[in-house]
Amino acid sequence: QVQLVESGGGLVQAGGSLRLSCAVSGRTFSRYAMGWFRQAPGKEREFVAGIGWSGRSTAYADSVKGRFTISRDNAKNTVYLQMNSLIAEDTALYYCAASDSSVYASDRIRYRYWGQGTQVTVSS
Repeated sequence: QVQLVESGGGLVQAGGSLRLSCAVSGRTFSRYAMGWFRQAPGKEREFVAGIGWSGRSTAYADSVKGRFTISRDNAKNTVYLQMNSLIAEDTALYYCAASDSSVYASDRIRYRYWGQGTQVTVSS
């Protein structure tokens, strides 16, 4: 059974930083791409960042480019999202997702497994 467990969310002031983690179990983590998505109240779930199986390929939504960094540690079966210069618009429930492909995608239907989410709240 594949499980994804996010952690690291919380309340932070605008301009601050948070680091999200997602621990994966139940599959060979290093073979598959991973992604981070977020969903704000009343909005659709949207792509934030994606990373290929090796960690060498990454992609970001325009809204977070230059502020967020996705990375992975295949030895620890964990993917991270470093979030800097946070703004109020970053407030959302953040989800980790695992693909069945080695290549990342921005479309959420390409991700088979999802975590329960971790809340990020940015106060202005």
